[in-house]
Amino acid sequence: MSATTRTISYFSYRRRKQRLVRVVAAAISVATAAGFLTWAATARSAEIVPSLGITRAVDGDENTKTFLGLALRGTLVPQIVQTEIGVGYHRDEQYGGDLNVKMIPVTASLLVSPVRALHLDGGVGWYHTRLDYANPLIEDETNQDFGIHVGGGMQVPLSPRAALDLTGRYVMLEDQETRLIPEQFDPDFWTMSLGVAFRL
Repeated sequence: MSATTRTISYFSYRRRKQRLVRVVAAAISVATAAGFLTWAATARSAEIVPSLGITRAVDGDENTKTFLGLALRGTLVPQIVQTEIGVGYHRDEQYGGDLNVKMIPVTASLLVSPVRALHLDGGVGWYHTRLDYANPLIEDETNQDFGIHVGGGMQVPLSPRAALDLTGRYVMLEDQETRLIPEQFDPDFWTMSLGVAFRL
């Protein structure tokens, strides 16, 4: 395969990925918004879930990084469907440490439990991202991007009002522009978190 063909194939892949992120984000946004409105109207039981986890960037170094998270969940359909709003903080390194990516995600998700104690997740997020360059001659940047995530997890009861919550997710974002060469990188990442779900 020639270099020109590989370049065209790469840009075609990027366009398909960006289109997929936008279409799926729009669809999940509508479904999640409807779910939150329904939950708010019915005022059913809620959970607050503080968590600590690890992330690994698809295009970053081989190391995992820690992140903090906090989520609020509401019951949409008892024992079947939950809604979730979450916020977190994590950071990754790109280009061998020449670029430090700091991210604050704000996410909205639907959690579906096909069987008791297990859940499948899907949702959208707004990602406030700061690009800090090691080179002092390059000005740092701040971006706001939308993305989608899929995953799942399980809960292990600790008491009638608390449970351990283990969740893993894959986050898909549009490629990021940088002032380094190559000028773009894939910001997708994996997360695995452990928290405690407290029933309110």
